[in-house]
Amino acid sequence: MVYDLSERPVFTYGEVKPIEVKERNIHELLLEMSNTSFQGRALGEAYRVLLEMLQDPDNTVFLGLAGSMSTAGMWKIIKWLVEERYVDVVVSTGAIISEDIYEAMGFKYYKVNPCVDDEMLLKHKYDRFYDTVASELDYRKMEALIKEFVETLPDNKTYSTPEFLYEFGEYLDERNIDSIVSAAYRAKVPVFSPALVDSGYGMALLQAYRRGKRIVLDMVKDFYQLVEIGRQSRKLSAIYIGGGVPKDYVNLMTVAQTLIAEYEEGLHDYYKGFEYIVQFTTDLPQWGGLSGATLEEAVSWGKVSPHARKRTVHVDATIALPIVAHGLITGRIKRVNPKNTIQVILQ
Repeated sequence: MVYDLSERPVFTYGEVKPIEVKERNIHELLLEMSNTSFQGRALGEAYRVLLEMLQDPDNTVFLGLAGSMSTAGMWKIIKWLVEERYVDVVVSTGAIISEDIYEAMGFKYYKVNPCVDDEMLLKHKYDRFYDTVASELDYRKMEALIKEFVETLPDNKTYSTPEFLYEFGEYLDERNIDSIVSAAYRAKVPVFSPALVDSGYGMALLQAYRRGKRIVLDMVKDFYQLVEIGRQSRKLSAIYIGGGVPKDYVNLMTVAQTLIAEYEEGLHDYYKGFEYIVQFTTDLPQWGGLSGATLEEAVSWGKVSPHARKRTVHVDATIALPIVAHGLITGRIKRVNPKNTIQVILQ
Protein backbone atom coordinates (compact mmCIF):
# COMPACT_ATOMS: atom_id res chain seq x y z
CA MET A 1 0.00 0.00 0.00
CA VAL A 2 1.25 3.46 -0.90
CA TYR A 3 0.37 6.33 1.43
CA ASP A 4 -0.12 9.85 0.13
CA LEU A 5 1.87 12.00 2.56
CA SER A 6 1.66 15.20 0.54
CA GLU A 7 -1.21 16.70 2.55
CA ARG A 8 -1.87 16.84 6.28
CA PRO A 9 -5.10 15.24 7.62
CA VAL A 10 -8.11 17.54 7.47
CA PHE A 11 -8.85 17.11 11.19
CA THR A 12 -5.51 18.65 12.19
CA TYR A 13 -4.55 22.32 12.35
CA GLY A 14 -0.82 22.29 11.83
CA GLU A 15 2.38 20.33 12.26
CA VAL A 16 4.20 19.55 15.48
CA LYS A 17 7.64 21.07 15.06
CA PRO A 18 10.56 20.17 17.34
CA ILE A 19 12.29 23.03 19.13
CA GLU A 20 15.78 23.72 17.83
CA VAL A 21 18.26 24.89 20.47
CA LYS A 22 19.53 28.29 19.33
CA GLU A 23 19.78 31.87 20.48
CA ARG A 24 16.38 33.54 20.52
CA ASN A 25 14.34 35.86 22.74
CA ILE A 26 11.38 34.70 24.83
CA HIS A 27 8.85 36.15 22.39
CA GLU A 28 10.28 33.99 19.61
CA LEU A 29 10.45 30.94 21.88
CA LEU A 30 6.78 31.28 22.89
CA LEU A 31 5.73 31.50 19.25
CA GLU A 32 7.67 28.31 18.47
CA MET A 33 6.29 26.54 21.56
CA SER A 34 2.82 26.87 20.03
CA ASN A 35 3.93 24.21 17.52
CA THR A 36 4.91 21.66 20.19
CA SER A 37 2.57 19.57 22.38
CA PHE A 38 0.95 19.37 25.81
CA GLN A 39 1.16 22.45 28.07
CA GLY A 40 4.10 23.83 26.09
CA ARG A 41 1.76 24.17 23.11
CA ALA A 42 -0.98 25.53 25.37
CA LEU A 43 1.34 28.26 26.66
CA GLY A 44 2.46 29.18 23.15
CA GLU A 45 -1.11 29.23 21.84
CA ALA A 46 -2.30 31.32 24.80
CA TYR A 47 0.49 33.78 24.03
CA ARG A 48 -0.69 34.02 20.42
CA VAL A 49 -4.24 34.73 21.65
CA LEU A 50 -2.83 37.48 23.87
CA LEU A 51 -1.08 39.06 20.90
CA GLU A 52 -4.34 39.16 18.95
CA MET A 53 -6.19 40.49 21.99
CA LEU A 54 -3.74 43.35 22.48
CA GLN A 55 -3.83 44.33 18.81
CA ASP A 56 -7.63 44.60 18.55
CA PRO A 57 -8.46 48.34 18.84
CA ASP A 58 -12.12 47.82 19.83
CA ASN A 59 -11.37 45.71 22.84
CA THR A 60 -11.70 46.11 26.63
CA VAL A 61 -9.36 43.77 28.51
CA PHE A 62 -10.24 42.51 32.00
CA LEU A 63 -7.52 41.04 34.24
CA GLY A 64 -8.72 38.59 36.91
CA LEU A 65 -6.26 37.91 39.73
CA ALA A 66 -6.40 35.17 42.35
CA GLY A 67 -3.92 33.23 44.44
CA SER A 68 -0.96 34.46 46.48
CA MET A 69 0.72 36.33 43.64
CA SER A 70 2.19 39.24 45.60
CA THR A 71 3.89 37.14 48.26
CA ALA A 72 5.29 35.00 45.44
CA GLY A 73 7.14 37.91 43.85
CA MET A 74 4.65 38.52 40.98
CA TRP A 75 3.22 41.91 41.97
CA LYS A 76 5.66 44.04 39.99
CA ILE A 77 4.70 42.14 36.83
CA ILE A 78 1.02 42.89 37.52
CA LYS A 79 1.90 46.53 38.19
CA TRP A 80 3.80 46.65 34.89
CA LEU A 81 0.80 45.24 32.98
CA VAL A 82 -1.30 48.04 34.48
CA GLU A 83 1.27 50.80 33.91
CA GLU A 84 1.81 49.79 30.28
CA ARG A 85 -1.98 49.61 29.77
CA TYR A 86 -2.06 46.03 28.58
CA VAL A 87 -5.27 45.81 30.63
CA ASP A 88 -8.22 48.16 31.13
CA VAL A 89 -9.87 46.72 34.24
CA VAL A 90 -8.44 44.73 37.16
CA VAL A 91 -10.55 42.40 39.31
CA SER A 92 -8.50 41.07 42.21
CA THR A 93 -8.62 39.33 45.53
CA GLY A 94 -7.93 41.67 48.44
CA ALA A 95 -4.77 39.73 49.27
CA ILE A 96 -2.96 40.47 46.01
CA ILE A 97 -3.56 44.23 46.26
CA SER A 98 -2.58 44.44 49.92
CA GLU A 99 0.37 42.08 50.19
CA ASP A 100 2.20 44.03 47.48
CA ILE A 101 1.90 47.12 49.70
CA TYR A 102 3.74 45.20 52.44
CA GLU A 103 6.81 44.96 50.20
CA ALA A 104 6.33 48.45 48.70
CA MET A 105 6.60 49.80 52.27
CA GLY A 106 10.07 48.26 52.51
CA PHE A 107 9.28 45.02 54.33
CA LYS A 108 10.60 41.70 53.04
CA TYR A 109 9.29 38.25 52.25
CA TYR A 110 11.74 35.45 52.98
CA LYS A 111 12.29 32.01 51.44
CA VAL A 112 11.86 28.96 53.70
CA ASN A 113 11.60 25.22 53.33
CA PRO A 114 7.87 24.31 53.27
CA CYS A 115 8.62 21.70 55.95
CA VAL A 116 9.75 24.39 58.40
CA ASP A 117 8.44 24.09 61.99
CA ASP A 118 5.22 26.14 62.05
CA GLU A 119 5.07 26.23 65.84
CA MET A 120 8.48 27.88 65.79
CA LEU A 121 7.20 30.40 63.22
CA LEU A 122 4.21 31.18 65.46
CA LYS A 123 6.53 31.77 68.41
CA HIS A 124 8.64 34.21 66.39
CA LYS A 125 5.58 35.81 64.74
CA TYR A 126 6.19 34.83 61.14
CA ASP A 127 3.28 33.93 58.84
CA ARG A 128 3.89 31.22 56.22
CA PHE A 129 2.70 31.12 52.60
CA TYR A 130 3.89 27.62 51.63
CA ASP A 131 7.64 28.30 51.04
CA THR A 132 7.60 32.01 51.93
CA VAL A 133 7.25 33.85 55.25
CA ALA A 134 6.39 37.38 56.33
CA SER A 135 6.75 39.11 59.68
CA GLU A 136 3.38 39.28 61.41
CA LEU A 137 4.44 42.52 63.11
CA ASP A 138 5.33 44.14 59.77
CA TYR A 139 2.11 42.78 58.27
CA ARG A 140 0.20 44.64 60.99
CA LYS A 141 2.02 47.84 59.99
CA MET A 142 0.70 47.37 56.45
CA GLU A 143 -2.83 46.94 57.84
CA ALA A 144 -2.29 50.01 60.02
CA LEU A 145 -1.45 52.04 56.90
CA ILE A 146 -4.76 51.02 55.33
CA LYS A 147 -6.55 51.92 58.58
CA GLU A 148 -4.90 55.36 58.58
CA PHE A 149 -6.24 55.91 55.07
CA VAL A 150 -9.74 54.77 56.05
CA GLU A 151 -9.77 57.24 58.93
CA THR A 152 -9.17 60.12 56.48
CA LEU A 153 -12.45 59.35 54.68
CA PRO A 154 -15.75 61.08 55.50
CA ASP A 155 -18.12 59.15 57.76
CA ASN A 156 -21.01 57.16 56.31
CA LYS A 157 -19.88 57.63 52.72
CA THR A 158 -20.73 54.82 50.31
CA TYR A 159 -18.10 53.49 47.91
CA SER A 160 -17.83 50.80 45.30
CA THR A 161 -14.51 48.99 45.60
CA PRO A 162 -13.00 50.73 42.53
CA GLU A 163 -13.95 54.11 44.00
CA PHE A 164 -12.46 53.17 47.37
CA LEU A 165 -9.28 51.80 45.78
CA TYR A 166 -8.93 54.78 43.44
CA GLU A 167 -8.77 57.09 46.46
CA PHE A 168 -6.43 54.70 48.25
CA GLY A 169 -4.22 54.62 45.16
CA GLU A 170 -3.98 58.41 45.28
CA TYR A 171 -3.17 58.23 49.02
CA LEU A 172 -0.35 55.75 48.39
CA ASP A 173 0.95 57.65 45.36
CA GLU A 174 1.28 60.85 47.39
CA ARG A 175 3.38 58.89 49.90
CA ASN A 176 5.58 57.30 47.20
CA ILE A 177 4.36 53.80 48.03
CA ASP A 178 4.47 52.28 44.55
CA SER A 179 2.01 49.40 44.48
CA ILE A 180 -0.58 47.91 42.12
CA VAL A 181 -3.38 50.26 43.23
CA SER A 182 -1.15 53.36 43.11
CA ALA A 183 -0.09 52.38 39.58
CA ALA A 184 -3.75 51.85 38.69
CA TYR A 185 -4.57 55.30 40.07
CA ARG A 186 -1.91 56.87 37.80
CA ALA A 187 -2.96 54.84 34.76
CA LYS A 188 -6.70 55.41 35.43
CA VAL A 189 -7.35 51.67 35.49
CA PRO A 190 -10.23 50.72 37.84
CA VAL A 191 -9.53 47.97 40.36
CA PHE A 192 -12.49 45.92 41.58
CA SER A 193 -12.18 43.61 44.58
CA PRO A 194 -15.47 41.78 45.22
CA ALA A 195 -14.08 40.05 48.34
CA LEU A 196 -12.03 42.99 49.58
CA VAL A 197 -12.56 42.39 53.30
CA ASP A 198 -11.17 38.86 52.99
CA SER A 199 -7.67 40.35 53.37
CA GLY A 200 -5.69 42.97 55.24
CA TYR A 201 -8.31 45.49 54.09
CA GLY A 202 -10.90 43.65 56.18
CA MET A 203 -8.69 43.87 59.26
CA ALA A 204 -8.06 47.58 58.69
CA LEU A 205 -11.74 48.36 58.05
CA LEU A 206 -12.76 46.38 61.13
CA GLN A 207 -10.35 48.28 63.35
CA ALA A 208 -11.58 51.59 61.96
CA TYR A 209 -15.19 50.46 62.40
CA ARG A 210 -14.61 49.59 66.05
CA ARG A 211 -13.24 53.10 66.55
CA GLY A 212 -16.43 54.61 65.15
CA LYS A 213 -15.45 55.12 61.48
CA ARG A 214 -18.38 54.02 59.30
CA ILE A 215 -17.45 53.27 55.68
CA VAL A 216 -19.94 51.50 53.42
CA LEU A 217 -18.78 49.29 50.54
CA ASP A 218 -21.78 48.85 48.23
CA MET A 219 -21.33 45.61 46.28
CA VAL A 220 -24.45 46.16 44.17
CA LYS A 221 -23.02 49.51 43.02
CA ASP A 222 -19.74 47.68 42.45
CA PHE A 223 -21.37 45.15 40.15
CA TYR A 224 -23.41 47.84 38.40
CA GLN A 225 -20.21 49.70 37.50
CA LEU A 226 -18.54 46.54 36.21
CA VAL A 227 -21.56 45.72 34.06
CA GLU A 228 -21.68 49.28 32.69
CA ILE A 229 -18.05 49.03 31.60
CA GLY A 230 -18.98 45.83 29.76
CA ARG A 231 -22.08 47.39 28.21
CA GLN A 232 -20.14 50.39 26.93
CA SER A 233 -17.40 48.21 25.43
CA ARG A 234 -17.58 47.06 21.83
CA LYS A 235 -15.63 43.85 22.49
CA LEU A 236 -14.69 42.02 25.68
CA SER A 237 -11.55 40.07 26.54
CA ALA A 238 -10.21 38.47 29.70
CA ILE A 239 -6.93 37.27 31.17
CA TYR A 240 -7.33 35.06 34.24
CA ILE A 241 -4.49 34.37 36.64
CA GLY A 242 -6.00 31.57 38.71
CA GLY A 243 -9.75 31.57 39.24
CA GLY A 244 -11.83 32.11 42.34
CA VAL A 245 -14.19 35.02 42.92
CA PRO A 246 -12.43 37.39 40.45
CA LYS A 247 -13.01 35.02 37.52
CA ASP A 248 -16.64 34.34 38.43
CA TYR A 249 -17.27 38.05 38.97
CA VAL A 250 -16.00 39.01 35.52
CA ASN A 251 -17.85 36.09 33.91
CA LEU A 252 -21.10 37.07 35.62
CA MET A 253 -20.76 40.53 34.10
CA THR A 254 -21.45 39.01 30.66
CA VAL A 255 -24.52 37.12 31.92
CA ALA A 256 -25.91 40.31 33.49
CA GLN A 257 -25.72 42.05 30.11
CA THR A 258 -27.80 39.25 28.59
CA LEU A 259 -30.48 39.63 31.28
CA ILE A 260 -30.56 43.44 30.94
CA ALA A 261 -30.91 43.15 27.17
CA GLU A 262 -33.78 40.68 27.49
CA TYR A 263 -35.79 42.14 30.38
CA GLU A 264 -35.16 45.86 29.90
CA GLU A 265 -34.62 46.21 26.17
CA GLY A 266 -36.70 43.34 24.80
CA LEU A 267 -33.76 41.74 22.99
CA HIS A 268 -33.93 37.96 22.88
CA ASP A 269 -30.96 35.65 22.37
CA TYR A 270 -28.59 38.55 22.98
CA TYR A 271 -25.10 37.47 24.03
CA LYS A 272 -21.96 39.52 24.43
CA GLY A 273 -19.35 36.99 25.41
CA PHE A 274 -15.58 37.31 25.48
CA GLU A 275 -13.95 37.44 22.06
CA TYR A 276 -10.46 36.68 23.37
CA ILE A 277 -9.80 34.87 26.63
CA VAL A 278 -6.90 33.03 28.26
CA GLN A 279 -6.48 31.53 31.71
CA PHE A 280 -3.50 30.18 33.61
CA THR A 281 -4.64 27.72 36.25
CA THR A 282 -3.74 24.51 38.07
CA ASP A 283 -7.38 23.61 38.70
CA LEU A 284 -9.31 20.86 36.90
CA PRO A 285 -12.99 20.74 35.88
CA GLN A 286 -13.86 17.21 37.04
CA TRP A 287 -13.78 18.30 40.70
CA GLY A 288 -16.22 21.14 39.96
CA GLY A 289 -13.25 23.48 39.85
CA LEU A 290 -11.98 26.10 37.41
CA SER A 291 -14.13 28.61 39.31
CA GLY A 292 -17.37 28.10 37.50
CA ALA A 293 -16.49 26.74 34.10
CA THR A 294 -13.95 25.70 31.54
CA LEU A 295 -13.72 28.24 28.73
CA GLU A 296 -15.57 25.75 26.52
CA GLU A 297 -18.34 25.21 29.10
CA ALA A 298 -18.69 28.98 29.44
CA VAL A 299 -19.90 29.12 25.82
CA SER A 300 -23.15 27.45 26.93
CA TRP A 301 -23.79 30.35 29.31
CA GLY A 302 -23.04 33.01 26.72
CA LYS A 303 -19.99 34.10 28.75
CA VAL A 304 -17.57 33.23 25.94
CA SER A 305 -18.36 33.75 22.26
CA PRO A 306 -18.71 30.51 20.26
CA HIS A 307 -16.07 31.88 17.89
CA ALA A 308 -13.77 33.25 20.57
CA ARG A 309 -10.01 32.90 20.45
CA LYS A 310 -9.46 31.07 23.74
CA ARG A 311 -6.88 28.92 25.52
CA THR A 312 -6.44 27.45 29.00
CA VAL A 313 -2.95 26.64 30.25
CA HIS A 314 -2.70 24.23 33.19
CA VAL A 315 0.34 25.75 34.79
CA ASP A 316 1.46 27.46 37.99
CA ALA A 317 0.96 31.18 37.34
CA THR A 318 4.36 31.91 38.90
CA ILE A 319 5.85 30.08 35.90
CA ALA A 320 3.58 31.44 33.17
CA LEU A 321 3.31 35.09 34.20
CA PRO A 322 7.05 35.97 34.09
CA ILE A 323 7.51 34.11 30.79
CA VAL A 324 4.53 35.78 29.09
CA ALA A 325 5.44 39.25 30.40
CA HIS A 326 9.00 38.91 29.13
CA GLY A 327 7.64 37.65 25.83
CA LEU A 328 5.71 40.90 25.48
CA ILE A 329 8.68 43.09 26.31
CA THR A 330 11.24 41.22 24.18
CA GLY A 331 8.76 41.14 21.31
CA ARG A 332 8.17 44.89 21.74
CA ILE A 333 4.43 44.26 21.86
CA LYS A 334 2.42 47.38 22.63
CA ARG A 335 -1.28 47.66 23.35
CA VAL A 336 -3.40 49.20 20.60
CA ASN A 337 -5.92 51.81 21.78
CA PRO A 338 -6.28 51.12 25.53
CA LYS A 339 -9.68 52.16 26.93
CA ASN A 340 -10.17 54.88 29.54
CA THR A 341 -12.66 52.96 31.67
CA ILE A 342 -12.20 55.07 34.81
CA GLN A 343 -14.53 57.69 33.34
CA VAL A 344 -17.34 55.15 33.24
CA ILE A 345 -17.28 54.42 36.96
CA LEU A 346 -16.61 57.90 38.34
CA GLN A 347 -19.49 59.62 36.56
